[in-house]
Amino acid sequence: MSTTLLAKLEHISLRMGQRVILHDVDLKVYPESVLTLIGPNGAGKSTLLRVMLGLQKADGGKVWRMPGLRVGYVPQKFHFDRLLPLTVERFIGLNLSRHDAVAIRQCAHETGVSDLLPQAVQSLSGGEFQRVLLARALLNKPHLLVLDEPGQGVDVSGLSELYQLINRLKQQHGYGVLMVSHDLHLVMASTDQVLCLNRHICCFGQPEAVSRHPEYLRLFGDSRTAGLAVYTHHHDHQHDVHGCVVPLQEGEEHKHG
Repeated sequence: MSTTLLAKLEHISLRMGQRVILHDVDLKVYPESVLTLIGPNGAGKSTLLRVMLGLQKADGGKVWRMPGLRVGYVPQKFHFDRLLPLTVERFIGLNLSRHDAVAIRQCAHETGVSDLLPQAVQSLSGGEFQRVLLARALLNKPHLLVLDEPGQGVDVSGLSELYQLINRLKQQHGYGVLMVSHDLHLVMASTDQVLCLNRHICCFGQPEAVSRHPEYLRLFGDSRTAGLAVYTHHHDHQHDVHGCVVPLQEGEEHKHG
């Protein structure tokens, strides 16, 4: 892993009214490395990405990005007018800086969507659309790819290929990757570092080392259903309705599936 730092967050905290969204969160993103955020729904993962991108202002803490940092962003949801006649080729370059057809076709080739360029965006499957969004994110030759649930809408057979593609692009171009994912069975095999977030950092480390540690088994479990790993988070605390940490009473066990 490169020692060059692309971006970092220090002691990030955010509240909305009385609800804690993020509390004292740190992270660093490096080139040629995939950092994946995991955690239960409502843990603040997507919010943390928006803070990193400058789309959401934190109440406390510092955000640092390398001067001149170029970011390619794939949001969790992308809304467009489905009645608008729009080809994939036009969509990839839509609302971005001017790009020639060669650059668009190169990004389409790298993400495996070249054959889709003349098709209507509305005709794409979930997996095809995610690859098109990825091609769009590559158009500005980013230093950092930020991917919020890139497997959303992708069927099981396409998930492994998608994560292999993300890793192949990382290795080929040296991108740093910051990703949110619920596909934990693939995350543990395809990421360099994992950060478990539940409004604060619950655990962090390299998957290879963590998977051999007793703490990993306590946090994630090892059950499998239909070929998918189902990891259950066991923590020594829980959260009240405002997101504040509440210690468990003796004999209690709190789980996040």
